[in-house]
Amino acid sequence: MITISRNKEIKADGSFNRQKSSFSTHFGTKQEELPVKKNQYRLIWAAPCPWSHRAVIVRKILGLEDVISLGEVDPIRPDVPRVDWSFSLDENKRDPILGVKYLSELYTRADPNYMGRPTVPAMIDLETEKVVNNDYFTLTTDFETVWAPFHNESSPDLYPQNLRQEIDELNEMIFSDVNNGVYKCGFAQSQQAYEQAYDRLFERLEELEQRLATQRFLFGDYITEADVRLYVTLVRFDVAYYNAFKANKYRLIDYPNLWGYARDLYVTPGFGDTTDFEAIKKHYYISARLSPGSNKEEIIIPKGPDLSGWDVQPNREHLSNTKEKFLIYEE
Repeated sequence: MITISRNKEIKADGSFNRQKSSFSTHFGTKQEELPVKKNQYRLIWAAPCPWSHRAVIVRKILGLEDVISLGEVDPIRPDVPRVDWSFSLDENKRDPILGVKYLSELYTRADPNYMGRPTVPAMIDLETEKVVNNDYFTLTTDFETVWAPFHNESSPDLYPQNLRQEIDELNEMIFSDVNNGVYKCGFAQSQQAYEQAYDRLFERLEELEQRLATQRFLFGDYITEADVRLYVTLVRFDVAYYNAFKANKYRLIDYPNLWGYARDLYVTPGFGDTTDFEAIKKHYYISARLSPGSNKEEIIIPKGPDLSGWDVQPNREHLSNTKEKFLIYEE
């Protein structure tokens, strides 16, 4: 049984220290890498989870939906004495392919002594029915590179070779101060740790607001891997992080450029059509915790905010030299 407590991810100063991915073997053609094969893997995700959402976005954009199957866990964590995800959305409350009730089962199959949180995204080898990769930081770049033989002919290049170093550098900042920054606010257990994370988060959002004042996307005219990573936090900001994680200096809609940019992505296939606001609210107001123990019946899910603004035309095309949002992938 997996029994991790929140304290294992809280440092002495009260700051949140996210656990590292335990299954980080890359996909590729080398002997020590995971083989890239059609229909060998199942991607498990949770609609409210930003880390798994970005894997689902990239999978859809690149046309890998017929290559890697998809399983989804309930946004509300199960009422069990451990941190877990359940397949209660499926018939018989079990994954229809793997037959398991809880995500932790796939982790303990891979490592009977696994003591971390069972996390999504998780790539499951359908031959062994075990987790083989849960490295949210590199999974999408693997999809964009070594999985290229299975991309659609019209698939875009989200990770252009000439921009990879710059994308990686920006991704590091986005991860540390924005993607994970909201969690550092929400899970901090000291005032000092919370305020440090809060200040850094809004400093970075202001920098990104200025960056997007003169260009449509983070690297100019085309969507890249970096945009996927930023989007998944922005789309959750006003509905969850602003209140639930006390990231409440400004809302996303208070940043004209970030707000327009996020809407530009939202209306792009792969982004808005994989975004589930109701699941996001359910998770962050009921289940966003690292240790079990809350009474779900006493928690009220906010009715707002008003989401109609996401469908308003962002009108950012004038910042681009092309109407296309993607640079088409070329072998």
